[in-house]
Amino acid sequence: MSAYAKNPVGAHYGIGDWLLQRLTAVVMAAYTVFLLALLLWSPPGSHADWKGLFTGTFVRLVTMLFFLALLYHAWVGVRDIVMDYVKPTGLRLTLQAFVGTALLFYLVWSVSILWGR
Repeated sequence: MSAYAKNPVGAHYGIGDWLLQRLTAVVMAAYTVFLLALLLWSPPGSHADWKGLFTGTFVRLVTMLFFLALLYHAWVGVRDIVMDYVKPTGLRLTLQAFVGTALLFYLVWSVSILWGR
């Protein structure tokens, strides 16, 4: 039996990304519930209140986890759309590089907002 006959439908490398994308959706939904509860418990009335809300280490960590989940979720989604609908290889790679660069920029920006002074 040849190697191709053992696995006729492909490498299945996408199932891991698919599962991680679902997990990131759960993380984002849980963060949304957490943030809504926090805002209902202690509604900020001023800029200082908003800033104070995100000074705690726990809130910063879960917010960073949210951003990491959001960026990975976006990467998988946009990458799959580009792979499915953009056929010219050069254009597809250019778009993927642009999206990846933008998402890395957003990661650095979110870190600087949450952890910078």
